[in-house]
Amino acid sequence: MDLFTSLAQKITGKNQTIVLPEGTEPRIVGAAARLAHDGLVKPIVIGATDKVQAVAKDLNADLTGVQILDPVTYPEADKQAMLDALVERRKGKNTPEQAAKMLEDENYFGTMLVYMGKADGMVSGAVHATGDTVRPALQIIKTKPGSHRISGAFIMQKGDERYVFADCAINIDPDADTLAEIATQSAHTAKIFDIDPKVAMLSFSTKGSAKGDMVTKVQEATKKAQAAAPELAIDGEMQFDAAFVEKVGLQKAPGSKVAGHANVFVFPELQSGNIGYKIAQRFGKFEAVGPILQGLNKPVSDLSRGCSEEDVYKVSIITAAQALAQD
Repeated sequence: MDLFTSLAQKITGKNQTIVLPEGTEPRIVGAAARLAHDGLVKPIVIGATDKVQAVAKDLNADLTGVQILDPVTYPEADKQAMLDALVERRKGKNTPEQAAKMLEDENYFGTMLVYMGKADGMVSGAVHATGDTVRPALQIIKTKPGSHRISGAFIMQKGDERYVFADCAINIDPDADTLAEIATQSAHTAKIFDIDPKVAMLSFSTKGSAKGDMVTKVQEATKKAQAAAPELAIDGEMQFDAAFVEKVGLQKAPGSKVAGHANVFVFPELQSGNIGYKIAQRFGKFEAVGPILQGLNKPVSDLSRGCSEEDVYKVSIITAAQALAQD
């Protein structure tokens, strides 16, 4: 079954609410209208009502089922409750005056809706840089218990093939502890997308075939991940061919439950992860869905500023599925 058909079936009727802060952007408004029409999520679009409606009129988009929230006209009692919650959450790092200024930013406003339980997740980034989306999430929603960092995964799909690549978006040069977290986070993400995770910790070495600090880091990360989640199939260090090709896996890593059968690939640093997913996308003709932010208490997704309406639609479905998995 197609990935998004499967996810749509999971979230239909679950009334997951997704906030879209960039409410005057046509791609956002178009996607929100489609999501509401298809009955997949309950979209909240943030922006001045007249401006959002003007965009919808230009698109000939029906906003039935789409809630529009204007921070300027937001009820004073609700606005005060949000301000108080933000000041408390920041634990003295921001004054009430500073917090009020922060809430003028639609990403902070949207993140607070998620934090306060008025929305199940947020999708932003069509007109904002990654930092503008991720910073409020880290400051307010923060990481899950037991997690110390977030990471970014891509679902790579083509036909019946479906894989997870991580980290391809966030951590530039992760240490062994971070790599171990990325491995367990990515396994959890795989399950959301009906992938039975077999996690390969990638390297230019397979089971000691090469030496060096970069190899040692992956070896240590593998041991940490295995200790943290003994129920998961995680193995390394291994080269991509050993992880992916059964014949090579049997030769290079005999006895491994992952070698030759991996479907979750953890790259040793961001450079190789970013290059790797783009090679698969361009040479292998895989669809790259993401980045999917992993490790947050509640899901917040970061769009590319070059995204299409279809991308917004699909990422919203993913975010709803993440929220459902966390309930």
